[in-house]
Amino acid sequence: MTRFLVTGAAGHLGEALVRVLREQGDEVVGLDLLASPWTDVRASITDRAALGAACAGVDHVLHTATLHKPHVGSHPRQAFVDTNVSGTLAVLEAARDAGARSVVVTSSTSAFGRVLSPEPGGPAVWVTEDVPHRVRNVYGATKTAAEDLAELAAGDGLPVVVLRTSRFFPEADDDADRRAGFVDAALKAQEYLYRRVDVEDVVDVHLRAAAQAPRLGFARYVVSATTPFTPDEAAALGADAPAVVRAHFPDETRAFDERGWALLPRLDRVYDNTRARAELGWVPRHDFVTAARRALDDGDPRSDLARTIGAKGYHAVPTGVYTR
Repeated sequence: MTRFLVTGAAGHLGEALVRVLREQGDEVVGLDLLASPWTDVRASITDRAALGAACAGVDHVLHTATLHKPHVGSHPRQAFVDTNVSGTLAVLEAARDAGARSVVVTSSTSAFGRVLSPEPGGPAVWVTEDVPHRVRNVYGATKTAAEDLAELAAGDGLPVVVLRTSRFFPEADDDADRRAGFVDAALKAQEYLYRRVDVEDVVDVHLRAAAQAPRLGFARYVVSATTPFTPDEAAALGADAPAVVRAHFPDETRAFDERGWALLPRLDRVYDNTRARAELGWVPRHDFVTAARRALDDGDPRSDLARTIGAKGYHAVPTGVYTR
C-alpha cells in the first residue's frame, strides 16, 4: 500500500486528492489548519514537528497548502512569505528527512505574472513552461520562490515536480465586468479553451507526477485543459476570438447563440499543456466540448467530482466574491 501526505487537505484540491486516494485504497494523511473529514492532522505547514510526524513512512507528498491570489487583499505580504515560502521549505525538508520518494508542489499559472496581459488588440500569449515570468503581486512572487526552493531540493536529491495549474475554482469570476456580462456556466465552459482545468484532471496529473518524479528528478509543467488552438491562431484569438471558436465548434457555439450566451470577444493567453501530456502520459478528460455540453444540459460545466466537492471559498468573513 502506498502512503501519501496531502497538505491543505481541507481545501478544494486537497479534498479531491484525499477522496480519490482513499477510494483507490491508498493510505493518506491529510494535514490542514482546518478540521474537516479529510484532515487527520490539524497543523500549519510551518509546524516542523507536526510535519515531521505526519511524514513518517510517507512515500509521496502532495503539497497543495497555500495562501491564494484572493488572499492578496486580506493578508499581509509577510503571511504569504510565511506560508508559501517558509511553509514549502518546511514541507520539502520534512519529506527529505523522512525519505519520501517524491514531492509534488502545486503552483499556479499566476506565477507567470504580467506576461499574461498583452497589449489590447495584441495576439494571445502562447504560454508554455519556457515563458519567463514577470512578477505581478506577492502571490506570484511567493509561488515562484517556492518553485525555486523545490528545484533546489531536487538538486540535493529529492525528486520534485512543480505543477503550475490554471483555474479550477467554482466561485464566480473575480472580474466584475465578466460577472455582469456573461452567464457563469458559459464563461467557465469557454475558459476550458485557454485557462481552466477540471479538478478531476488536476488530481490525475498530481498522481502521475508523484509516480514519475523519481525518474524526472525535477520538472515543471503547465496544467490546463487541452486547448484546441495552435500558436498560429494567437493573433486571431487576440483580435476576434468568436470567429476562431465558431470555426472550431459550430455546434456548441450555435447552441450558445440559441441560449443567448455571449462568447468572449478576445483571449489574452492560451495555456499549452503539451509537455505535461507528453512527459507524464496525462490525458485530460475535460475540455471545452465536455464542459459546454454539461453547461447546456444542466447549467454546470464541472465534473461529478468537482460538483461533489462544491465551493469552499477563501475567507471566513465575507470579503466579496471569494468568501468561505
